[in-house]
Amino acid sequence: MTQRLDSGSGRDPAIADHLRAREKQRTQALVAKDLELAGRMHAPEYQLVTPAGRTFDKAGYLEAIRTGELNYLAWEPDAMDVRVGTDMAIVRYQATLRFPSGKGVRCWHTDSYELREGEWLAVWSQATAIPPGAVPG
Repeated sequence: MTQRLDSGSGRDPAIADHLRAREKQRTQALVAKDLELAGRMHAPEYQLVTPAGRTFDKAGYLEAIRTGELNYLAWEPDAMDVRVGTDMAIVRYQATLRFPSGKGVRCWHTDSYELREGEWLAVWSQATAIPPGAVPG
């Protein structure tokens, strides 16, 4: 498990806790296919890079969730490291994603958030697969 970091710009640690909760809420909305909530949590110009190197913009990602092209059964995060700046933040963690095939994929996730009109929105997400048997870090 990774150590928790709450650093950057001397920000209130409560902001890091809020971002952890927000990231969990965002990923659980994707698992639940709550596209209305997920849509509100992603910036209009959101971009995702998957472990396979595929890219999605916001509309394409939410459509892939809606149609079942991407079908998360579970998104199980470990402890999250958070770095907070004035209006940007980065959330990094490992998680296991589970799919209908029964396959679980372990990934590093790095998510960039921006503070817009008082709300933290996901703008970029990058997932990197962790090969089975890799030494945890």
